[in-house]
Amino acid sequence: MTSGGGYGDPSQKIDYVFKLVLIGDSGVGKSQILSRYARNEFSLDSKATIGVEFQTRTLVLDHKSVKAQIWDTAGQERYRAVTSAYYRGAVGAMLVYDVTRRQTFDHIPRWLEELRGHADKNIVIILVGNKSDLEDQRAISIEDAKEFAEKEGLFFLETSALNAVNVETAFSTVLTEIFNIVNKKNLVAGEEQGDTGSLAGKKIEMGPAQVVPSKNSLCCNS
Repeated sequence: MTSGGGYGDPSQKIDYVFKLVLIGDSGVGKSQILSRYARNEFSLDSKATIGVEFQTRTLVLDHKSVKAQIWDTAGQERYRAVTSAYYRGAVGAMLVYDVTRRQTFDHIPRWLEELRGHADKNIVIILVGNKSDLEDQRAISIEDAKEFAEKEGLFFLETSALNAVNVETAFSTVLTEIFNIVNKKNLVAGEEQGDTGSLAGKKIEMGPAQVVPSKNSLCCNS
C-alpha cells in the first residue's frame, strides 16, 4: 500500500478526513484520475494497480481543512477479496467507466450493487465516464449515462484524466456534498446537545441523515 501527498501545507490542522473509493473495471483510468487529482500527473505507460493503494490531498472547504484519502484498487475480478476492508469507512465513491468501452458501462450496475452491499448506505456516489478526449471512439452516449445516474440518484460527469478535464470538479463535487451533509448533521447534533463537540481530524462516517444528490446531475465536458 502506498500513500502520497496532495497540495497544501502538510503542517496545517486537519478538521476532517474523508475516505473516498474508486471502483470500476480494470483499464478505465481509475489510477490516472487519482494521479491527476492528487499529484497533477498523467502517465501513458501506467501499470495496472495490484492490490490497493491510496493518495491524499488536502483542501479547504468553507474555512475548514479537509483531507481526502482516496483509495484505488484493481478492477480485475481476482482482487475482489479486498472488498469489505476497502469499503469500510468510505463516505464517497467514484464509479468509473470508459466512454469508449461499452462493457465497462454495462458492468456499472454490478459495481453499484457491490458498493451498496458493502459501504455505508448514505455514501455519496458520482458516476464518471472517463476518456472523454476520445470522442471519435465513443461507445456510450452522455444521455444514456445521465439517464442511468438520475435513475440511481448519482452525480454524473465525464472526465479526461489525459487532458485534466473535469477531474477536479468530480472530486470537489463529492467532497463538497459530504462536507455539507456532515456540517448539517453537526448543526443538528449541536442543537440537540447544546454543544457541537469536536470532530477535528477524525474520519467521518455517515449516519442516517442524507442529502439526496441533485437530480440535475452535473454534465459534462465543460
